[in-house]
Amino acid sequence: MEESKEMEQPLLNKDIGVVDAFNRAGIWNKLTFGWLNPLFSKGDKQKLRVPDVPSLPKSETADQAYTLLRHSLEKDQSTKTPCVARAVFSAVWTSLLLNAFYAGVFTIASYAGPFLVPNFIAYISGNGSHGHDESRYHGLLLAFLFFFAKTLESLCERQWRFRANRISIRVKAALVAMIYRKSLSVKNSGARHGQIVNYINADIEKVGELVSRFDEFWLLPLQVILALFIMTKHVGWLPSIAAIAATIFIMVMNTPVSRLQKRWHSGIMEAKDCRLKATSEALKNMKMLKFHAWESMFLERLLKLREKERGWLNCYLYTQALIVFLYWTSPSIILVTTFGICTLLRRPLTSGSVLSTLATLRILQEPTYNMPELASLIALAKNSIDRLQDFLREENQDNSVSNHNAEASDVAIDIRKGEYAWETSNSNLQQPTITINEDIQVKKGCKVAVCGLVGSGKSSLLCSILGEIPRVSSGAGNEVFGSRAYVPQTAWIQSATIKDNIVFGKEFNESFYNDVLEGCALREDIECLVDKDSTWVGERGINLSGGQKQRLQFARAIYSDSDVYFLDDPFSAVDTSTAAHLFKRCLRGLLSHKTVVYVTHQLELLAAADIVMVVKEGRIVQLGTYRELIGDPSGELSMLMAAHKQSLDQVSPSPQQYQESRKQAQDTKIPEENAVNNLQLKKRSLEEKTETGRVSWNVYSRFITAAYRGAFVPFILLSHVLFQFLQIGSNYWMAWATEEEGRVSRGRMMGMFALISFGSSVFISARAVLLSAMTLETSQRLFVDMITSIFRAPMSFFDITPSSRMLDRFSSDQSVVDTDISYRLAGLVFAVIQLISVLFLLFMVDWKSVLLFVIIIYISIRTQAYYIKTARELARMVGVQKAPVLHHFSETIAGAATIRCFDQQEQFFTRILTLIDDFSRIAFHNSATMEWLCVRVNFLFNLGFFLVLIFLVSLPSSAVNPSLAGLAVAYGLSLNVLQSWIIWNLCNVENKMISVERILQFTNLESEAPLVIEDNRPRPEWPEQGCVEFRNLHVQYRPDLPIVLHGITCTFPGQKKIGIVGRTGSGKSTLIQVLFRLVEPSQGQIIIDGIDISRLGLQDLRSRLSIIPQDPTLFRGTMRDNLDPLQQHTDQEIWEALRKCRLVEIIRQDQRLLDAPVVEDGANWSVGQRQLICLARILLQKRKILVLDEATASIDTATDNLLQQTIRNESSRSTVITVAHRIPTVIDSDLVMVLDGGKAVEFASPAELLEDSSSAFSKLVTEFKWNSSKSSQQDK
Repeated sequence: MEESKEMEQPLLNKDIGVVDAFNRAGIWNKLTFGWLNPLFSKGDKQKLRVPDVPSLPKSETADQAYTLLRHSLEKDQSTKTPCVARAVFSAVWTSLLLNAFYAGVFTIASYAGPFLVPNFIAYISGNGSHGHDESRYHGLLLAFLFFFAKTLESLCERQWRFRANRISIRVKAALVAMIYRKSLSVKNSGARHGQIVNYINADIEKVGELVSRFDEFWLLPLQVILALFIMTKHVGWLPSIAAIAATIFIMVMNTPVSRLQKRWHSGIMEAKDCRLKATSEALKNMKMLKFHAWESMFLERLLKLREKERGWLNCYLYTQALIVFLYWTSPSIILVTTFGICTLLRRPLTSGSVLSTLATLRILQEPTYNMPELASLIALAKNSIDRLQDFLREENQDNSVSNHNAEASDVAIDIRKGEYAWETSNSNLQQPTITINEDIQVKKGCKVAVCGLVGSGKSSLLCSILGEIPRVSSGAGNEVFGSRAYVPQTAWIQSATIKDNIVFGKEFNESFYNDVLEGCALREDIECLVDKDSTWVGERGINLSGGQKQRLQFARAIYSDSDVYFLDDPFSAVDTSTAAHLFKRCLRGLLSHKTVVYVTHQLELLAAADIVMVVKEGRIVQLGTYRELIGDPSGELSMLMAAHKQSLDQVSPSPQQYQESRKQAQDTKIPEENAVNNLQLKKRSLEEKTETGRVSWNVYSRFITAAYRGAFVPFILLSHVLFQFLQIGSNYWMAWATEEEGRVSRGRMMGMFALISFGSSVFISARAVLLSAMTLETSQRLFVDMITSIFRAPMSFFDITPSSRMLDRFSSDQSVVDTDISYRLAGLVFAVIQLISVLFLLFMVDWKSVLLFVIIIYISIRTQAYYIKTARELARMVGVQKAPVLHHFSETIAGAATIRCFDQQEQFFTRILTLIDDFSRIAFHNSATMEWLCVRVNFLFNLGFFLVLIFLVSLPSSAVNPSLAGLAVAYGLSLNVLQSWIIWNLCNVENKMISVERILQFTNLESEAPLVIEDNRPRPEWPEQGCVEFRNLHVQYRPDLPIVLHGITCTFPGQKKIGIVGRTGSGKSTLIQVLFRLVEPSQGQIIIDGIDISRLGLQDLRSRLSIIPQDPTLFRGTMRDNLDPLQQHTDQEIWEALRKCRLVEIIRQDQRLLDAPVVEDGANWSVGQRQLICLARILLQKRKILVLDEATASIDTATDNLLQQTIRNESSRSTVITVAHRIPTVIDSDLVMVLDGGKAVEFASPAELLEDSSSAFSKLVTEFKWNSSKSSQQDK
């Protein structure tokens, strides 16, 4: 294994690669693919890497492809029925027309062989003329014509296939870009992440396949005409028409099968969408699942979704078996019909006419077989195009907000009265989300503060101003004058360096950049990192703390130097000291002359605002200056401030303490976050591990034996060997029986032929059914093993592995295993069997050809070995280069609102075009390399066939069995086709097997401790008291990283309230993770009620604890599902928990009550509401140990006070461990632990610690008090 470096590209840079070799090549090199020789030479000498691959020709770039498709769609919009399919073909019709020339020449050349077969058989039959020079010249001419036709056929086919793949690559690039562009503007795209990923991995791939095979539709009539011409010449017009009629009848009979395939495929895609949505949600929130011991429940849910998908897959695969049966049976039916008509008409049959007909129908068999598949492909592609078209037609984000130049007015924001609602079509909602009853104008440079109770609509108000919520009332929309910047409540961070996240596509200004770092308290964080601001931030900022993520996106907003700023509760994720610093240095410093609208629960920050908006139940109930509103004692703000004052009074130190500590608080530097441990991961989370060299035989072995230990494999092989034997036997029987007139009766001849043909059909049907059964079982085994392994992986795996990478395994790789790889592998084996049988026929005719083909096969194998070194690495690169495209999609969907607000759509669109080109570059050359091999190996086998013909021409007639020789020539015509088929399958098997390899990588992951250890099951009532004892606890995330917690030793008494405080990064969250064993201690023990938790199963431990983590998480489903996921409580108990959390009125706003929907990530609920819902969930569980990790950080002070009282009342018999930045939240705890630098510097009651003014806790309290009041004091 080695770390792949292909993804170490800067955020907006492009890895160009070496110069475009294709366009610089001459005609001969293009015809023979000689322009790839330098690439193969490099791949032979060293492992090929992305920079070694030549650049993509300009004509193939995503930008050009997207532009053509967009213009086609725009033209098509003027028609009555706009259609994506029509626009796609309109964009590439010139390329298709040119490619049709190669396809036509290839088809005509392929029928030259069957046309010449009777002449050749007549020649080798002799009539005593072999000795004449003229006759010998005639034989040599026939051999040369065979060779010329086969060479022309091979060259044209290779050009046709390559150009078809080029067109497919362009179409897929254009559609991916189109879907991406739509994802930036469509409403609620974030709620359908899995579905959009499926568009890319499945639907667009299916459309691309249809485009690449477009010529096959019109080639079939041409082939029928050519076949009719040849057969009419040799067996007469009536038998020929009967053969064509039988062919058409079989194709028509396949129509119902094709409809079935479309139905089954639609079911598979819908089921896969549901599974991918649920999988994506589970992977993104794995920490929450592990905290709550819900892995088994969610795993069972995903397996049920997979079972539904498997039901559709079962129907699809057995229908595929029926198609295979019809394919192999149809030639026998056609031949029996053709020769039967000849028999009835008493038309004489000769070996030449029979073998010519056999050769003709063998060629026609492929398109006849492909026609049902193509019909199925049309149905599947139409279904995919319909899905894409429906998405592209969806309503875009509300455009009611107008942006104007900042100089156009002295007004910065013009808010118009109106109603706004997230769900415009939802009749169950009893009122709009936001109602603005009057026009509001915000002047330039004004600071507008928005406050209110949790769930009152503060975030929605911001979104309505930004245009992120649809306006449901008539009238003019809001207007924003100047550029905008947005800091969402839930931080959105890119997978990029710290610097790239802050600069965000803007021009770099070092002086201003440094000012922003200082203002956002990021300087010391960065200085302690080895790579400074070039340190890589993982997916969704996974290796950052909540405070770091918030400050990083705050820095991004400030660096944008916008005119108007929208900040959604930016101070809740940081401690009070950091919040005060941000407010002073940012809002009142760097943004002092900017217009700022900020939502906050820190009411001490209201006095600094020019305008205060108080929101309640989706309405602005108070609007004015702070002094005006606070002067109304009955007003909403006065009530909020009263609760805030009550909270502050709880922590008021003595005047002496206050004065002594104030200066210390003023002088306190913003502490650096203990970020080194996580951020030292650098880019590890984006470096995908890939195998090197060829795919291991162990991968093939594990795949083949995954189902029934490989028991079906010998029966499948035997069935096809017997089928091939009977096929050749039936053809030889006809050639032998017609060699001499009257050798056998016509009735016996046809009866035996029909019987042998029927026997071969029986064996091929057995093979098809067994293969479908094996495929179904194999795909299920691999899926279950992979998802089980991932769910049992430790949290460290998810910290360094992007969810998009895991999702790619569950989507594209799993699709390959479900419906593709088994048939590719079987096709390769069966093609080899057919090749061996053809060579065996040639050897029977002339044993000297053995040596010839030994040499040819040896050269062919050496050429393939030379080719595979390069092709294998290119195939791996295809998978690696596709992951960044999916990852960029995921990030964009999650941050669409931020991207729109910053007007960065074009920059992000440019980035996706670059990533698509990176992928297309590899796919383009990967496709060309296979054609390079086919040209060379086809020439070798065509040359071998030519030399065999020369040998036959040179032999006397008495030395040749005409029937056997004719049969060998008829089958020999397919040598190049078989060899191309073997190469194509070999390449595809190698490429597709990489999907199996990638899945197997995820089936062997390191596992957490067992969920249950039977010998160490705790008592059913454990823990009874909830006493938690830490003994010399040391923790480090990895052996190569510093220790995070240093020898913590203390005891949390049972049924007590424990507060844990400390500056950001002091180790609070780490301590909680160790308690739940998300991180295992490197030394020491944790004892709960006398039991060492390291000896328990994780399910037994985590299911006895409760936690509300820092990032509140809701899952897709209903409110009931989220409150009671295990369905253990009655509705009455649920409503009681909601009442205690002040959620009843909010829930009743939706007529569906507990069945109200929750979308992915709970995005239709505010962050504060999500925290309350999580709290209600915990109250229902009633466990002995309850952990609150910043559980009320996004809740207003009044609600926080009430909830703290609720927690005290409801958890009086439980141990409550509270981690909080708000000192009032922990001030009434029985004991307080102060952490600093991973050490427990203090642990005592709050009163005892406050008595000592020099204690760390006393200083924190004083600092909180001072920071909570200084802003308002400075403004008075």
